[in-house]
Amino acid sequence: AAAGGLASPVAMLVVALPFEAWWIGASRRAALWGAVSAFVAIALQPFVGSVFPFGAAEIAAWHWLLPLAWALTFIPRIAALGNPASAQLDPATDERLENIIDAVVLRVGRHGEILDASAKARTILKLQPELLFGTGLFDRIHLSDRVAYLSALADMRDGAPARRLDLRVRLPQNGNGPTADNYRPFSLELMRAKEQQDVFTLVLRENDEVAGLREELAAANEAAASAEVAKGRFLAVVSHELRTPLNAIIGFSDMLLHEMFGTFKDPRQKEYVGLVKESGQHLLAVVTSILDVSRIESGTYAAEPEPFRFVEAVEMCQSMMRLQAEAKNIDLQAQIAPDAGEINADRRAVQQILINLVSNAIKFTPDGGDVIVGAKRIGSRLHFWVRDTGIGIAEEDFANLGKPFMQIQNDYTRRFEGTGLGLSLVKGLVALHDGTMSIESMPGEGTTVTISLPVNGPKGRSTDKPGVLPMPAAKAETKGDRHGSLRKTA
Repeated sequence: AAAGGLASPVAMLVVALPFEAWWIGASRRAALWGAVSAFVAIALQPFVGSVFPFGAAEIAAWHWLLPLAWALTFIPRIAALGNPASAQLDPATDERLENIIDAVVLRVGRHGEILDASAKARTILKLQPELLFGTGLFDRIHLSDRVAYLSALADMRDGAPARRLDLRVRLPQNGNGPTADNYRPFSLELMRAKEQQDVFTLVLRENDEVAGLREELAAANEAAASAEVAKGRFLAVVSHELRTPLNAIIGFSDMLLHEMFGTFKDPRQKEYVGLVKESGQHLLAVVTSILDVSRIESGTYAAEPEPFRFVEAVEMCQSMMRLQAEAKNIDLQAQIAPDAGEINADRRAVQQILINLVSNAIKFTPDGGDVIVGAKRIGSRLHFWVRDTGIGIAEEDFANLGKPFMQIQNDYTRRFEGTGLGLSLVKGLVALHDGTMSIESMPGEGTTVTISLPVNGPKGRSTDKPGVLPMPAAKAETKGDRHGSLRKTA
């Protein structure tokens, strides 16, 4: 009105009222109120003279500069429309939210694109805010949580009230673990002001409860790792301290048994010295088994794969276990197929597997029973087994097979000595060679333990130099067959 009314170029600024209201308010309601204000301004022009004493001024050429200057502001605004990342949060709203809560405040467009992020993204997400613009946040949300996130945005577009959901967001890699371990739990709140229709505000904060559980789990894992290291050191020290005097006991008792320094005056003296030697050898075997199991579990078991004829290992096992079998009148047989041939493996480990299996079979087989060691080659793997006619294994005892220091608990087997390390050691040695172990048994009808090893040795291992074989993870499952026997595969 002061510039000359509707005839002045300044009157073109009436268009700025609805546009600026929409631009700042980002809602249809704001644009509507701006248009109403412009209509009121036009409608009041005839009454300007009666309201304002100065009346209409003379129209001048420089009046064109005002609408022209306003029109020039469209250049950066149009560029901002093409680049959503240049849009900014309302400073007052952003500052107010950050002062109230410790969270990342994000502004999201109608189609889910991030328009802006607050500065706290640097401390909470360890990311620059610009990296979240566009689809930056969506790309970092865990795959299984993206459906819930998109569904929440769709509900907000349809006019749903504010809602909250839990999701996992991938943080930058810190170099201390796999990428999948960098997902952290967050709580996301979606909200929208009453006058806004196409822009939402997201508040992303850490899920304190889940984060606390994660910290407790990390502390527990660290404590377990420390305990594992301490256990390994303890076993190594104890084994060394025990084996040294045991070797002396066994050596001196052997010298006494051979009467190197004179004969015994009483036959009972020789008998007692023999018991001392047997007890020392038994204790030394237990200590050695404990140390071997500890090395296998820690992945430091030294092995020297070499090609050798499998039948040689079986013959050595037979010669060692023959006296034990004859003491119980057990028929120890070998059924080795001609195609068994050679196998590339650690000879000592294979012999230890056979000895432990045959020793268990003889121990749990009644007098007059049978123990059979068999082997055959199937493709690139050698399958060998130890079958006995012993007491068998009950269904409820299968869960404890292969666990260190665990024995089958029933009235019959409690009469036998043992630490429960034999089968655990066998399982570990088999896993070191990329092999598998299966057990078939039925109470009262015997047990068959089958081992399958690759003929060419474990993958990725050179046979030229000795080294350490890492302990792979082993899985086990128990199955039944049509004959009612149980089968456990490891």
